[in-house]
Amino acid sequence: MHADDPRQRLLEAAAEEFAEKGFKAATVKAITDRAGANIAAVNYYFRDKEGLYIEAVKAACCGQSMEFPLPDWPAGTSPTVKLADFIRAEVHHLVDNNRRRPWQRQLMMQELARPTPACAELVRDVIRPRAEVIAGILEELLPDLPKSKRTLIAHSIVGQCVFHRLAQPIVSLLVGEEEYRSYDAGRLAEHIIDFSFAAIGLRPPLGGKRVANERASR
Repeated sequence: MHADDPRQRLLEAAAEEFAEKGFKAATVKAITDRAGANIAAVNYYFRDKEGLYIEAVKAACCGQSMEFPLPDWPAGTSPTVKLADFIRAEVHHLVDNNRRRPWQRQLMMQELARPTPACAELVRDVIRPRAEVIAGILEELLPDLPKSKRTLIAHSIVGQCVFHRLAQPIVSLLVGEEEYRSYDAGRLAEHIIDFSFAAIGLRPPLGGKRVANERASR
């Protein structure tokens, strides 16, 4: 909790309460008690319970105002550098275990399972701006592909990043705790970069010459 920031205290308390009980069962009184605040503070900072929920869902997706924002690339930066930077930023802000809290995944899973008006605001304010960035990068890299194909490629790349956030409990059971501890954000980002760059032809196939030859013979 941020003791000196009443808005942030309310937001974190609300996110925990919503994650544990869902939107309907969570009460403003329980949230304010948890945050050590009064009900008037909810109205002041968030308008009402729904406004508080919407901001909690956004926080669950992007953490503390995007701890890993995209770089401000100088003119002339190659699209390959931009794509690698984009993937690293996505993986770090989604997967960095030192910055993530349990309620973030739980609240996101609830919203994905039963979308509310918060989902539309999340897409508008958080997801779409970053989707437009990767769309622009892929347009530079793959100008001859139809836009619809580039969109699917973008979804495949971002999907790998999101998977390692939402499926953490499953992955740890599949590979074992010892192996899972080595899946830090840096390692995952470089794997996704290697995999994605090979898939779109920016690097040799991961299987080497044999795989390349098999593709050519089809």
